[in-house]
Amino acid sequence: MKLVSWNVNGLRACVGKGFMDYFREVDADVFCLQETKLQEGQIELDLGDEYKQYWNYAEKKGYSGTAVFTRVEPLSVRYGMEEDFEPEGRIITLEFESFYLVTVYTPNAKRDLSRLDYRMEWEDRFRAYLLSLDAVKPVIVCGDMNVAHQEIDIKNAKSNLGNSGFTTEERGKMTDLLAAGFIDTFRYIYPDREDVYSWWSYMPKVRERNVGWRIDYFLVSSSLEPKLSEADIHCSVMGSDHCPVVLSVEE
Repeated sequence: MKLVSWNVNGLRACVGKGFMDYFREVDADVFCLQETKLQEGQIELDLGDEYKQYWNYAEKKGYSGTAVFTRVEPLSVRYGMEEDFEPEGRIITLEFESFYLVTVYTPNAKRDLSRLDYRMEWEDRFRAYLLSLDAVKPVIVCGDMNVAHQEIDIKNAKSNLGNSGFTTEERGKMTDLLAAGFIDTFRYIYPDREDVYSWWSYMPKVRERNVGWRIDYFLVSSSLEPKLSEADIHCSVMGSDHCPVVLSVEE
């Protein structure tokens, strides 16, 4: 099974920059989006009859939002964390026969770190949510998790230490999640691979010089380790300030 995750930073804009060409080319079984920035009815994607579409819209217009397109019809679909009113459209959970798939757009702590306390509380609830799913069946979680975990995951580690997305607190929450029984699939397969990122600032020539951050992930329950086939980051795909990340697992 081939899975793709992409923060499109506005799906309507991304469609105008070649989204459908990539969608058809990559030919994924499951395709997850973050930061769609849409309300219901604002776009119609012709993905063919083979894909089911699931959308979680933020209440605030032009903000956040997630979507999943899947060839395999899920047993159930849940929006937000269980029993949690989630007005920012950040989470969709699909239950399949042998695993749960969660796509997530993790809240940003903001440049001035004014949302860091909320982010910490959110991280604890999200980890507990994933563990509650993992107690039933294995979990694949993907999306923009808004943190570069280790120094290898960011171009300029020293100058960014303490900045939003690279604070000790945010990195610690990713450490906690992995320690709770999840695998960072790209780093598992490529433990020493450097200069591979999934997000670049829109500032001039930043992407051209590959001054990036790896903040988009596929994490899996440790029980899925034997089924990991490949993990990749499609750095050359344009259309957003993020690029797609990919996971292949044996069924």
